[in-house]
Amino acid sequence: MPKLDFFQTQKGILLIKEIFEKEMKERLSLQKIQAPIFLKTGTGLQDDLAGTQIPVSFKVKFMAPEIEVVQALTKWKRHVIGKYDFKIGTGIITDMKAIRKDEEIDETHSLFVDQWDWELAISKEQRTLEFLKSVVRKIYGAMLEAEKIVEKEFPKLEPRLPEDIEFVHAEDLEDMYPDLSPKEREDKIARKHGAVFLIGIGSPLKSGMPHDLRAADYDDWSTQTIERRRGLNGDIIVWDSISLKSLELTSMGIRVDAESLIAQLKLTGLLERKELPYHRGIIESKLPLTIGGGFGQSRLYMFLLHKTHIGEVQPSIWSEKMEKKAMKRGIKLLQ
Repeated sequence: MPKLDFFQTQKGILLIKEIFEKEMKERLSLQKIQAPIFLKTGTGLQDDLAGTQIPVSFKVKFMAPEIEVVQALTKWKRHVIGKYDFKIGTGIITDMKAIRKDEEIDETHSLFVDQWDWELAISKEQRTLEFLKSVVRKIYGAMLEAEKIVEKEFPKLEPRLPEDIEFVHAEDLEDMYPDLSPKEREDKIARKHGAVFLIGIGSPLKSGMPHDLRAADYDDWSTQTIERRRGLNGDIIVWDSISLKSLELTSMGIRVDAESLIAQLKLTGLLERKELPYHRGIIESKLPLTIGGGFGQSRLYMFLLHKTHIGEVQPSIWSEKMEKKAMKRGIKLLQ
């Protein structure tokens, strides 16, 4: 049974949103801005999520190209950082609301996606593994602060995050558990440490397969950082002691520069995309160097409020089978 009722849950959601957003803005020098719900096609600003999803699209009366509902704001954010000349060390944070109609729905996935999308202008010298880790620690600090406030408001919700986050390379994780699937490896390492930043997601591992798919044109997952290890990106993954599974809260990373973009387009057979306006902007150094990510709002609410289903904190459309299964556990999914 849920530890909080409907009204307590709604109060908790608003509390977490306020605290975590405030901490992110202060720790990373981010400015809150408004975000689009849809984009014009053909600009290269839309995210195809490594080709796994087709955007919802529609026509409007006043122009020929179709309009697409956003799936993510990765490229749009970098475009904004350049358009408005953000100084190095400053950036943006926004509420991203997206529809992913092809999503496989389960306890942590919905047709509706809500994220804190953030992006920070950086220098060439900051495109390093150590800088990536320093940003991860700041974000983890924001998570710890939010958890502390939640515990104060709802004493029955005992804290679950460890004091520090562990850093693990995808290559090393595969070496530790070569016979397990990527998700099973995440479960193992998250259970061991409580909170992990898994580095280098997207680059082929010793097995020939990446830990998980990543688009070729936003995070840099191909640059070699230390011996045998690649990638300037990763995921924050925590251990959910209620569901007894690992839970990914955010994907983030240092974004591609001209060299890594071309390398990754070649690796994925998408070199023709280099002619799109967004991609030309990177290759011709017209777009700034950045680091950024998308942090799942509903997933953070789930974790900090000790929920077992994303539908407890987010209204969406659920299958009848899923609703009945939740009801048997005393859970009413929001709609």
